[in-house]
Amino acid sequence: MEYTVQKLSKLTGISTRTIRYYDEIEILKPARINSSGYRIYGQKEVNRLQQILFYKELGVDLDSIKKILLSPSFDNSNALKEHREKLLAKRQQLDILIANVDKTIASTEGSIIMSDKEKFEGFKQNMIDKNEKKYGKEIRSKYGDNTVNESNKKFKNMSKEQYEELEQLGTKVIDTLKEAFATNDPSSELAQKAADLHRQWLTYSWSEYSKEAHAGLAQMYVDDERFTAYYDKYQPGLSAFLRDAIFIYTGMK
Repeated sequence: MEYTVQKLSKLTGISTRTIRYYDEIEILKPARINSSGYRIYGQKEVNRLQQILFYKELGVDLDSIKKILLSPSFDNSNALKEHREKLLAKRQQLDILIANVDKTIASTEGSIIMSDKEKFEGFKQNMIDKNEKKYGKEIRSKYGDNTVNESNKKFKNMSKEQYEELEQLGTKVIDTLKEAFATNDPSSELAQKAADLHRQWLTYSWSEYSKEAHAGLAQMYVDDERFTAYYDKYQPGLSAFLRDAIFIYTGMK
């Protein structure tokens, strides 16, 4: 079976403009161009488009999808198995949130009493799942499964009050860090206050604190572009400044 851009668009629900764009960025090239100049897509390209849509559904950006699909080591069968596992995890999270909504409705109508802990269970699990998806491989490699699992367990068991304290402390870390950045001195009183606030913020989820682990995480903020992007979105260079402040704070410089 072969498809023109129009037919492929009708089959998949993807706009013709998007299909043409995928060709332009070389993530989905047509099998051939016919004598009339139309792009023609075959079964291989249909399967490729399915893979693209799977990755997009899982939140992977196009640049990353392109690198994955064009990698010489890419295996379609293994990729499908990975998609299935991730989609099952996503379904489990949706089931948790749906159950949470159902309980909230019942609680609002007075048929059950819902504890504060129950109200936030779904959202906390969602945060854990997102962090696992984005950083899990690196964090587990660096600190081990037991440490990460204990940290997730501690986070899930937080009370409503503790969760709110964590949120407020996270905001305070950023505000203090931005103010300290203006001094251009990671050893300044403000910068060291930011480092200490960061330590306090970590202890809400870490099972135990160590200066070595704190310094190691700070270095990861600079080495891994995903971590860097989180802090540098507030101020370019903020990740490196925080690392330097933490190095001084922990004495690991």
